[in-house]
Amino acid sequence: RMLSDYKPKNNVQDSYKILDLEEGCSLDDVRNSYHNLAKKYHPDSSSGVADSKAFIRVEEAYRVVLSDLSAKQKSDPGEEEEDQFKSKSLQHRHYLSFEGVGIGTPSQREKQYMQFRVDRATEQVLEYRQHRLESRYAGSDLSRAKDVRQSKKVKITQAVERLVEDLIQESMAKGDFDNLSGKGKPLQKFSHSPHIDPMTHNLNRILIDNGYQPEWILLQKEIRETIERLRKSIVASRRKLGEPMTLSKQKQWARICEQFAEDIRKLNKRVDNFNLVVPILSRQMVHFSTDKEILRARKTYEAILEKVSASDMKENEGEEGK
Repeated sequence: RMLSDYKPKNNVQDSYKILDLEEGCSLDDVRNSYHNLAKKYHPDSSSGVADSKAFIRVEEAYRVVLSDLSAKQKSDPGEEEEDQFKSKSLQHRHYLSFEGVGIGTPSQREKQYMQFRVDRATEQVLEYRQHRLESRYAGSDLSRAKDVRQSKKVKITQAVERLVEDLIQESMAKGDFDNLSGKGKPLQKFSHSPHIDPMTHNLNRILIDNGYQPEWILLQKEIRETIERLRKSIVASRRKLGEPMTLSKQKQWARICEQFAEDIRKLNKRVDNFNLVVPILSRQMVHFSTDKEILRARKTYEAILEKVSASDMKENEGEEGK
């Protein structure tokens, strides 16, 4: 019906009858009649007598009546021009929007149309990326050969660098560099490097000169020192209690183990922070287990007791011999 060469089947008189109008009525009467009939017969309306075929007949009759009124308007010089009729859009035009996508009420069709636009945009992005990758790797054979040559070049470069490093270390071990004129002198600071940004180079040099160390190195050092201190403290606490352990000493040992578990929990939080900032995956640390650390402290204490008992036995044997 949207084609320009479409010709309705109804004649003028039948069209007036379908719209329940008489010839000579005004344009407002035609619009009001069409509006009421469209709400009554439109398929998307909630009316009980909705019928698509009846709505099509009403629409065709409306077009015929508009054409008839437009022709009469042209014949009468005192009336307005035909553009006034053409500028008025049909009352059901909003049902024909959204590019014909979706079914149901206008709000449901709008949601379906928005989803359709999202899906279409996604497909366009994927097609663009696909075309871009195809254009980039159009000459696949040439690109593979280029990649192979590049990898060989990298391997050769790395092998040469390792060989040079080995030769330098061997020469240093032999003392070939002892007679150099600049031996023992500091390197020239802030030297220009074409591969590094000058500002970055200067900042790194200033940090190194002032003893700056990366955060993950300091955290690792702190964690190792803390666990060693905790291990020594729990072994020392166990030695103070001695053997045999009475009921009061057992309670005191239980409190010491609880405090040790709390210290291990805090230390594991530091381990988590360290794992977040360490740049190398192989340098990450695992959590310390409280049970394993307490068992380790007991074994260390038992080993100390064995050493003490062995030294006492040697002293007793020496005294008996004397």
